[in-house]
Parts: sequence; C-alpha cells; structure tokens
Amino acid sequence: MNPIAFRATLLNIIGNTALFILKLVAGLMSGSIAIISDALNSLNDIAASIATFICVKISHKQADDGHPFGHSRAEPIAGLIVAILAGILGFEVIREATEKVIAGGTVRVDLFTLAVPVVTMVAKGAMSWHFKRVGKMFNSPALKATATDSLMDVFVSLAALVGIAGAWLGYGLLDPIAAYAISLWIIYTGYKIGMENIAYLMGQSPAPELLEDIKAAALSVSGVKAINTARAHYVGNYIHVEIHVEVDKDLSTLESHAIGKTVERSMERIPSLDKAFVHIDPV
Repeated sequence: MNPIAFRATLLNIIGNTALFILKLVAGLMSGSIAIISDALNSLNDIAASIATFICVKISHKQADDGHPFGHSRAEPIAGLIVAILAGILGFEVIREATEKVIAGGTVRVDLFTLAVPVVTMVAKGAMSWHFKRVGKMFNSPALKATATDSLMDVFVSLAALVGIAGAWLGYGLLDPIAAYAISLWIIYTGYKIGMENIAYLMGQSPAPELLEDIKAAALSVSGVKAINTARAHYVGNYIHVEIHVEVDKDLSTLESHAIGKTVERSMERIPSLDKAFVHIDPV
C-alpha cells in the first residue's frame, strides 16, 4: 500500500475512535439522543474505516494468476460497505429518537456537551479535506467515499449542536428532532455512496469527456487514420479500454503492430486508465 494512502486510512481509524469516545461520554453525561446518535455515527465510521483500510490494502496487491487484472475491485467493495453500514445506522437512529420522544426525559447540557459537536465539526472538516485530496491523488473510491462521509459528519454534528443548544434553552423537542435530521442525512449519504460504488462494480462507462480524451490520445499517434470503435468500462476504480484504430492497409504487420503499441502507451498515460486493448483495422 502507498505510504500516503496507508497514513490516511490509519488517521481515519484513530480519529473516528477518539471522536466516538468523546461523543459517547458527552451523550451519556447529558442524556442527549442527538449526541448519542452522533456517537453511533462515529462507531459506524470506525467499522467503515477498518473496512476501507483492509480493502485499500488488498487493492494495491499485484496482479496474480487468479486476478490477472489486479485487485482494484476491492476499493468499491469498501465504499459499498460504508453505504450499507450508513443505512443500518440511519434507521437505528430513527428508532432511538422515537423511543426518546415516547419516553420523554430531560437533557442535561453543560459547556463540555456543547463543545463536543464543535470539536467534531472542526476535526471532521479537516479530515474530509485531507481524504478528498489523497483520494484524488490515488484515484481511490474508498478514500473519496470516506471524504464524503467525513463532510457529512460535519453537518451531523451541526444538527446535534442545534438539538442540544435548543434543549439548553428550554426547547427539549429539538434534541430528538436533531436526531431525526441526522438519521435522514446518514441514510441519504449512504445511498449516494452506495450507488457510486455499485456503478464501479457493474463496469459502468466513464464520463463522455474522459472517453473523448482517450480517443484524442489514440488519434495523436502517427499512422492512425481514424477510430472505428472505442469502448471503456470500470474495473474497480480503474478503466479498461477496447479501441479499434484504422491504419494504412499497405503497412507491414510489424509496422501496424508498432503503431498499436504506441497507441496503447499513449492512452495508458491517462492516470485513471489501467489497460488499453488495441485492435488494428487496415483501410
């Protein structure tokens, strides 16, 4: 695993564990369902970050006889695990909030309780920026999903802050209302992350703009007259391309082969493209 990606995933585990402990203490001390819901969200993040760590490590393994195109599909699996856990957690928060409304009870708010969501927002904002930067650097859907999840946590903690601040000011119903808002946001984000990573696993085509860049790379090679067919799909978080290029029919097999290899190398310089399969059409 790349050292930068390794440090990012390790930071995710340590950061989420520290925030979970902080929120759990504050939630149990205050009796706030919003803070406890936020703590459960961090518990979900711990499980997801461990899954991300494992899958990112697997995805960087070299190709072998059983996996001739590498292990890159492991990363979208990690993103899918994040999505599933987020959905489960979201519905669990709804259940907890409903029980809180039915049972009633008061929330004991002090400066420590109010400070916990603020600390969380600052920490998660910084983590989101870092994971987004590293995710783009290595084209990692797992780290990109983690960045989105961390950004989501900023808004989750903001909702928790509104809930406990409302309870502090005498509006106790704001606490479970904040918990409901947190749950809906968690479910929505889980859905968004899930659909993105399902697309990777299903071999979705890349964006049309990227396909045009791939064609342009092929046409830039001397000897290529035109392109007949260009098809691309994701294998994990990287792209495989099948392209048919037209060359002069009077060229020798050796010359046509050399053009094909040059086209292959030209396209594979595109960072997100892992493998190009070039077919020569004589015209």
